[in-house]
Amino acid sequence: MDAIARIAAVADLAEYREPVFAHPEREGDRRRFRTIWVSDVHLGTRGCNADMLIDFLDHTDSETMYLVGDIIDGWRLRRKWYWPAKHNDIVWRVMKRAKRGTRVVYIPGNHDEMFRQFTGMTFGDIEIRRKAVHTTADGRKLLVLHGDEFDTIMLAHRWLAFLGDAAYGLLMRLNVVVNAVRTRLDLPYWSLSKHAKHKVKNAVEFISRFEHVVAHEAQVRQVDGVVCGHIHNAEMREIGGIQYYNDGDWVEGCTALVEHFDGRMEILHWAEDIAARGTDAPVPERIAA
Repeated sequence: MDAIARIAAVADLAEYREPVFAHPEREGDRRRFRTIWVSDVHLGTRGCNADMLIDFLDHTDSETMYLVGDIIDGWRLRRKWYWPAKHNDIVWRVMKRAKRGTRVVYIPGNHDEMFRQFTGMTFGDIEIRRKAVHTTADGRKLLVLHGDEFDTIMLAHRWLAFLGDAAYGLLMRLNVVVNAVRTRLDLPYWSLSKHAKHKVKNAVEFISRFEHVVAHEAQVRQVDGVVCGHIHNAEMREIGGIQYYNDGDWVEGCTALVEHFDGRMEILHWAEDIAARGTDAPVPERIAA
């Protein structure tokens, strides 16, 4: 059975429930949002922070959820099959959301590009789209896309992208070891790969160029903002009059972008939420826009 068939089989496990939505932003231990964006989960790799994402899915709800690419890492799965039970648990939870009434839109990225052939179709109540336009509660239009189409390395030197992916995979395996040690020492999650990336000048320059190019695309399409993933760098800022949002990833930063019911946007840093919950401290406030 190929990778797509194995993953699709999990859809049959989702138990149907009637949709239940309420505007209060908290019900019990679950936080409610109008919209959630997540990307760069990289299921099928050891670097995926499955435990943290499962915790996120178990503590949040939304009317709409966007999966903004690289949810499944087809590049790695083609080389070697790695799919632990926890990765099934994540797929099952997303499918269950769709079955109970959450609108789920899947925009494949470069690592899960095998799903792009199904653009325009719906599987297990999940819509597959190449890109989308989301209208916020306060009327702003946001272009939603993965962002790999603006990556010059992906466009001009695909072989270099694969080489970089192999090196990144090694760094992520080291990241798992580092955090296993930190857990034993009762220290919070910390991303080695994210720290290294922000110490490298060229990486910082690349991120800045990427953000400006994506913001320019939003200007061309005459929308108010853009939501993307791809570069594993959660951010929310204004660039040339365009609101730029990047929802980050679930291998380094473990972040999600959310829209509150009044249209305010916020980046959730889930490692901090877990740490705050574990010490009975209040969840840290984040600047919303």
